Amino acid sequence: MSISTKQTLSQTSFLENYLKVRALTNELCEPLQPEDFVVQPVVDVSPPKWHLAHTTWFFENFILKPNMADYRVFDKDYHFLFNSYYETEGDRWIRSERGALSRPWVKEIMSYRAYVDEHMKQYLSDEEISKEILDVLTIGLHHEQQHQELLVYDVKHILGINPLFPAYKSFRGEINNTNLEEKFLEVEEGVYTIGYQGNDFSFDNEKGVHKVFLHRYRIQDRLITNGEFMEFVEAGGYKDFSHWLMEGFEWVKKENIRAPFYWLKHEGVWKHYTLAGLEEINPEAPVSHVSFYEADAFAKWKGKRLPTEFEWEVACKMHEPEVPEAANFVDERNFRPMPRQGINTQFYGDVWEWTNSAYLAYPFYEKPEGALGEYNGKFMINTMVLKGGSYATSRNHIRPTYRNFFHPHLRWQFTGIRLAENF
Repeated sequence: MSISTKQTLSQTSFLENYLKVRALTNELCEPLQPEDFVVQPVVDVSPPKWHLAHTTWFFENFILKPNMADYRVFDKDYHFLFNSYYETEGDRWIRSERGALSRPWVKEIMSYRAYVDEHMKQYLSDEEISKEILDVLTIGLHHEQQHQELLVYDVKHILGINPLFPAYKSFRGEINNTNLEEKFLEVEEGVYTIGYQGNDFSFDNEKGVHKVFLHRYRIQDRLITNGEFMEFVEAGGYKDFSHWLMEGFEWVKKENIRAPFYWLKHEGVWKHYTLAGLEEINPEAPVSHVSFYEADAFAKWKGKRLPTEFEWEVACKMHEPEVPEAANFVDERNFRPMPRQGINTQFYGDVWEWTNSAYLAYPFYEKPEGALGEYNGKFMINTMVLKGGSYATSRNHIRPTYRNFFHPHLRWQFTGIRLAENF
């Protein structure tokens, strides 16, 4: 059946967007070898094969099974194997043991993706889809984009701890001169509106629009660089407890932390693993792979602090409300944080920025009903908010109100630093 005249243009666009998002996931996996797909070095890393299957499970489970007549699941065991954390959906395979799943094979998972994609194309072409189902589909697309970013984190971890330091993809871009003068953007004291107010998609944790009072403050107009953080390292910053939160300093001692993740010193020269292989550290590029503890300690060493999520959001909306062309996302395929170009404030892309705000529900927050109510709300404990996106984020996925969150000790993700201060 051809597309009905009653079928909206937006539904046709959904199919185009669906195919585009799904194709990027496959593209991100193209440089991998079969052995790479099953590795899980730590609990926070999921094997690439699992990402491929779980994102497919989402569309099969929440779109096709309940809505497409006569749909038959690809494999009944996949519901158990590839459910992530949805208690509503029943039992699931243990997260820490995802790397034990040598079966199903990668080829079978790719067949699973093709099977679901074919049925999704048929469903979106032959049916008149309700707004409610299109809303779930929209969440599914953004969910897959989140997993695309996690996939890049995980691939870097899998390859980066290999003593051969294998390259994922060579870097073919250009690195131009940058302006590293220390400047700050000023925000006056006042009452500001926080949260998403537009008509496009946003996650439920961005809603609950509310007012906050902010004292006068300044926020840096760029990200902290490798060179600046290297000064902290060389000055003994990891050994001086006076810069650290107690929990952070205990973590430093227990884990023997001496530098950002992937950094190593060889014959007196600092190097780090990148997705293009082992390289000498570029002092002008944004520092990455630092935990909240490290970001907070560095800020105190500099006599400043991390911004709150509210300060970050207000400053972003005020000084760079729209994503600039110079922003560095996965769309550019650089696969690394880039030195600042021109007057770009780096509020978007390159690395996620730690804030000094705990991840909590906004006032008036309402958890959605059903399984999708588990998407954000139940994680609002023991994590810190990050803002801005990274070089593994899709450009159309980010906005000033977006709230990412991670535990304060984690640093395999692409995380960096922006400073703030009162004045």
